[in-house]
Amino acid sequence: MAALAAAAGLRAFETKVPGWLPHGPWAPLAAGFCSRGPAGAEGADPARRPTSVRQRDGIRSIVLNDPKRRNALSLAMLKSLQSDILHEAESKDLKVIIISAEGPVFSSGHDLKELTDGQGPEYHAAVFQTCSEVMMQIQSHPVPVIAMVNGLATAAGCQLVASCDIAVASDKSSFATPGVNIGLFCSTPGVALGRAVPRKVALEMLFTGEPITAQEALLHGLLSRVVPEEQLQEETMRIARKIASLSRPVVSLGKAAFYKQLPQDLRTAYHLTSQTMVDNVALQDGQEGIKAFIQKRKPTWSH
Repeated sequence: MAALAAAAGLRAFETKVPGWLPHGPWAPLAAGFCSRGPAGAEGADPARRPTSVRQRDGIRSIVLNDPKRRNALSLAMLKSLQSDILHEAESKDLKVIIISAEGPVFSSGHDLKELTDGQGPEYHAAVFQTCSEVMMQIQSHPVPVIAMVNGLATAAGCQLVASCDIAVASDKSSFATPGVNIGLFCSTPGVALGRAVPRKVALEMLFTGEPITAQEALLHGLLSRVVPEEQLQEETMRIARKIASLSRPVVSLGKAAFYKQLPQDLRTAYHLTSQTMVDNVALQDGQEGIKAFIQKRKPTWSH
């Protein structure tokens, strides 16, 4: 917690990555579609969304936008993030999503002020159920979701990183599940963490609450890439643009098949993915890609 408090005075991520946040040329999505959460929530500013979102060239940028509260995943933040992720998810104009954050803390996890006995078990259940829904919706979303991390990600914030399909972080970033230190074991973050890193690494993080560096997170599989801070936006956008240049139906089919086969035994996994390959060949873009390769030309995707 001390690390979070010390970090609060650092410059916001926006000042370090000019043009990435809403002040750049990104086209805003439909005004007001982001949920602001329950009215009257403690500390909520009704005039400010907890997330901001822009979309351009098939790339949707969702920014956790509450740095003063260390981008805590309050119920309002979770509902706003959920709305941003699901908005026109089936649109052919959407190819990839990037989730980033303002400030030196990517996300500190749940807002502990919402977890006191003053709120009651029904509210607590709503917080954890909504959080779980968001994490599952990232995996089931038809387009890839990339986490762009520049700072500390703890508890449910670490869970969010682990839930994304791809995660790119600056070398100054760190990751932890420190709930055990305050008497609240990170059980739900452990679901995503335990599926991203080896069991013994996950359990050490969960049992001790101690952070790991970005390089350690890369080594153990929590991250896809680690780059210097000044290269973070460039590298993340390089990956996003590459995905956005490809066939959305093909990428969507492949993502769904990948996650569907993971928990299966080997024979079932091959059976499922063999049928997926047949379905892929039958797609318009499947045939276009094959013909373009044979004819030595660039394919023209349907979308």
